[in-house]
Amino acid sequence: MEQDLESFRSSVEDIVYHHPVVMDNTYTKWFAKGEASRGEVRHLAVQFSVFSHQFVEASLRKVINAADLQTYRAGKEILMNELGVVYRPAGARREAADTEDPELVGTEGSVDASTFRFSAAHFEWLLNFGAPLGLSFEDMGKRRHATPGTRFFCDELLRIYGAEDASIAEGASFAVEHWAAAGFWKELIAGLKAFKDRECPGLPLGFWIWHDKIEDQHAAHTSDELGQAFAMPEFDQEKFIQGAREMLDGVRAFWDGLWGDHVVGRAA
Repeated sequence: MEQDLESFRSSVEDIVYHHPVVMDNTYTKWFAKGEASRGEVRHLAVQFSVFSHQFVEASLRKVINAADLQTYRAGKEILMNELGVVYRPAGARREAADTEDPELVGTEGSVDASTFRFSAAHFEWLLNFGAPLGLSFEDMGKRRHATPGTRFFCDELLRIYGAEDASIAEGASFAVEHWAAAGFWKELIAGLKAFKDRECPGLPLGFWIWHDKIEDQHAAHTSDELGQAFAMPEFDQEKFIQGAREMLDGVRAFWDGLWGDHVVGRAA
């Protein structure tokens, strides 16, 4: 039997919030302790850079396959910001909005009427993070650097988050944004701050700190989008839930892969 919106929202949130990768991320809980070695921080940087780059392609597919103009524009906000157009609050002075430093860039507003800058791209923030670790452009972001878990996650992003079926894609979007807002950024930041204090004082953490600040906003927007998706004429509740669950399974593969690499590396 078809559920009403609030009942459906409750069912979806129960699935998302109780998924193992949201409730009990073994890797990020360990990482937060600050015990990661330089090699393990490098490995995180490389694998995250592959995911970050692949997310751009998945976001473009989401935009192309958008069911309506509103969803199309919401997807472009995320995509263009990823590529280097900072969010510009309404009424903000242009020069204030155009800073590319992730420690200073705002998390509110729109890319509309803002300015593109190469160095404001999220991948370039990751390149800056990798540099003190001895990582270069050639070491980061490419599919060839992915482990099996990262590769599976990236393929699932393309398949589900960028799906042509709007119900599946919206379910994946809801899951991704609520996973991202569940606290894993804070756990990574805690571990990275400990590593920085211990042995890498020049390590810039802006990429991680900025994303931690933005995710609550993304999750709120995605909750609004759930209501919009629910109102679509051909909305399929089961497909939405399928998209959410399978996307989180893909996310889990990424983190489980990193945890497995850690365990194997420490045992060697």
